[in-house]
Amino acid sequence: METLARISTHQHRTIRITTERSTEFIDVTERLKAFVAEAGIRFGFVNIQTVHTTTAIVVNEHEPLLLADFATLLENAAPSGAGYRHDDATVRTVNLTTDERINGHAHCRALLLAPSACLNVIDGCLQLGQWQRVFMAELDGPRERQISVLILGDEGR
Repeated sequence: METLARISTHQHRTIRITTERSTEFIDVTERLKAFVAEAGIRFGFVNIQTVHTTTAIVVNEHEPLLLADFATLLENAAPSGAGYRHDDATVRTVNLTTDERINGHAHCRALLLAPSACLNVIDGCLQLGQWQRVFMAELDGPRERQISVLILGDEGR
């Protein structure tokens, strides 16, 4: 009996995004699907991870009113106008830069969300439900952002 050896692959990609608003949900689903197709994997995983402390990765529905509700929820949970010790340069002593942003609210919002998501690939397709999309949530924009994407799996040969 002949046994075919599996060919495993791993690839790393970076998604670069320029955000436009202070809070924004950027749909990256189509880019992830394209990466999976280019990698040629049949079965495996895609891990998507933000490399910033004031962004997050969210899997949810892409419906404009719902996205507005998400932004409202985050504003209610960690209001941008509230006083955050992180923003007080008279007492803060670590991780300071000359162009420090007032963004304690964004860090608190990020604490409520995930920095990454691991998604299954089955028969060469990213496994998402009918309404599921993958977003990078900007919590402190506008800014230049990067997302790290790792693709692991068996090629369909």
